[in-house]
Amino acid sequence: MAVGGNFPLQSLLRPPVELYTAMVAVPIGGLLIYSPYITLLTPTTAMTSGGLMILAGCWRAIQGFKVIRYRKRLTRLPRYALTSHKIPVSKRKLFLGKGFVWKQIHVQRLRDIRLFGDQYTQQSGLNAWIRSRPIAWETTWLLKRIGDALLLDSPFNPWRPRPDIGGKPEIHAVGLLEGERDQYQDLSERVGHTLVLGTTRVGKTRLAEILITQDIHRGDVVIVFDPKGDAELMTRTFVEARKASRACYIFHLGYPDISARYNAVGNFERVTEVATRISDQLPSQGNSVAFKEFAWRFVNIVARALVALGKRPDYNLISRYIFNIDPLLVEFGMMSLGLNGDKGWEQHVAMLESDVDEKKLPQALKGRNHTAIAILRYTQQKEIYDPILEGLLGAFRYDRTYYDKIISSVGPLLEKLTTGQVAELIAPNYFDLKDERPIFDWYSVIQQRAVVYVGLDCLSDAIVGGAVGASMFADLTSVSGRIYKHGTESQLPDIGEADPKLPPPKIALHGDEFNELVGSQFIPMINKAGGSGFQFTGYTQTGDDIIAGIGDVHKAGVIQGNFNTLIMLRVKNKQTSEFLTNQLPSVQISQHMLVSGVNDSSDPDSDTHFTSRNEDRITTQDVPMLEPADLTALPKGQAFAFIEGGKLLKLRLPLPVKEKDDLPSDIKRVAQAMRETYKPTTPEHWYAKAEPDWWGGGQITSNNDQHSSGANFSGALTEMGSDSPDDTSHSNDMMGI
Repeated sequence: MAVGGNFPLQSLLRPPVELYTAMVAVPIGGLLIYSPYITLLTPTTAMTSGGLMILAGCWRAIQGFKVIRYRKRLTRLPRYALTSHKIPVSKRKLFLGKGFVWKQIHVQRLRDIRLFGDQYTQQSGLNAWIRSRPIAWETTWLLKRIGDALLLDSPFNPWRPRPDIGGKPEIHAVGLLEGERDQYQDLSERVGHTLVLGTTRVGKTRLAEILITQDIHRGDVVIVFDPKGDAELMTRTFVEARKASRACYIFHLGYPDISARYNAVGNFERVTEVATRISDQLPSQGNSVAFKEFAWRFVNIVARALVALGKRPDYNLISRYIFNIDPLLVEFGMMSLGLNGDKGWEQHVAMLESDVDEKKLPQALKGRNHTAIAILRYTQQKEIYDPILEGLLGAFRYDRTYYDKIISSVGPLLEKLTTGQVAELIAPNYFDLKDERPIFDWYSVIQQRAVVYVGLDCLSDAIVGGAVGASMFADLTSVSGRIYKHGTESQLPDIGEADPKLPPPKIALHGDEFNELVGSQFIPMINKAGGSGFQFTGYTQTGDDIIAGIGDVHKAGVIQGNFNTLIMLRVKNKQTSEFLTNQLPSVQISQHMLVSGVNDSSDPDSDTHFTSRNEDRITTQDVPMLEPADLTALPKGQAFAFIEGGKLLKLRLPLPVKEKDDLPSDIKRVAQAMRETYKPTTPEHWYAKAEPDWWGGGQITSNNDQHSSGANFSGALTEMGSDSPDDTSHSNDMMGI
């Protein structure tokens, strides 16, 4: 059968018989040209015939070498690696990797390999024996050196081992006969959101680094959520932001001494958002619904009073006043009565305060602040109505024991968020001039077109990390609504008509292990925020992780239904793999059937004693374009991508190449600590052997930036926006330092 072309069948699992033809045709053609008289032909005829034979021989040789190359790649794919600055960046397309469009012919070839290709995909007996020698020779000094040489991944080693990426390389090799090329997705599809599924240590983080690198250099606002704390992801985000001269914030709950600060409830369009962001993190099933509603009400009362007093709400203030509302009532009551009270109200309140008798007080008011009691009585006597004050008084009237019970659901959450150094990060003191750590909010990040890395340290404290991540998502949803209504420049001074050539920024959100971040507040963001430029890429292991994260099958279905692009690496869950395979059509493959038969003749007078027949039949069969087993057998760093509503790509991710650059000492120290903290239990870092730790000793060189490795974190942030001393002040202003 032929190598290619329009033929009913391809036969690639066979000896390269085309080379036999080439070995005969080329010498004979050369002989005809060199000595035409031997064949008794005229010189012109001989040279023409010889030239045609050489051309035919070369063409057959090319076909034969294609067969050899195809068979070789069934066990070893060509190396594919890229440095970060060689990752393609386009204003129109998103680079996904190298590969090809998966079609019916690839399904046919993969089936043929599984039926007839054992001898081409399995190690030979000699190769298997050589592979076992390094283990058998470990105890002998000289033989150990020979065994180590046999393990070298070098073209000069005829028995070099296969790449340590597992899986079945033939799944990708079936497309290499025609060749692979860079594969892209239209950027217009990004706002439809992307879901990346893959089991642990198969390349999800590497894919994230490739996409993040492009988003940073394209000029998008980039926000990276990393619950577990991957050192390579953090350093890649920081280094690429610096190469692109972009402002970068590092927010990390595990390293508060170098982290930027962020107030999760301090920025809002409507004050009710504060209560919603906090109460959304409380249980909402069964009897917990009522307690959640009470928690929302009382948090909202406190938040409204704080805003009216000119104070920015934060977790510390909410926690302080929701458990002891008396001081807030006194402070706000004095301000309200100063605006609404009669003349001489101060003396009247003071008189009422002095008349307070603990023995005669109702049980609900015993032990409460006397000034607050006086304000309560004064407003009742004068019939003064202030909606915020009325809310505070309503909470104040509750019996203390009963009040503590109905707000008990929010207590543990606020306690976790306001304990230790974490409180300094999510409830920053805006007036502490000695604290040089920058403070950011999402609106300013979008206006600056900055880059943000968010390390939630969920391995150490999943509850606090999840709560902070959920608050950030809720805040982003609110920001999306403001951008819808007012644009990104609504909070900046009016300096004239905006430049119509300046497009609104794209906000690229990347959520590694995003199943730990999903919640009810995530649904409106992924459902409706695409129109305001938000484009979310989520990375997780299985589809069930989303269900477990949000705790509701129907809500998980809503989330999954909003991902228009699906990239699936190796998965171990059949239900997860069917999330892709069930969306694909069936295709027809050809089957070759040999039929032989003999019929005896029973007529003694006939000269025909028997008849025989041999037939080659080609039949077709409908099979799925992909089986779940294909996805569980993918090597590390390989994926299928279902994009643009029906286009299926087979992808390979490029291996990273070791690069050098100078990291600030603080970032280098944190990255090293993260590497020591997060160590996978299985040696499945699929590119670790091919390329050692990217920034190893932290010696990284950059063509555009020269930074001291001892620069502190704030200094690194300041320098990142500019390469010249004249721009330093501008960079400081942009960073909010």
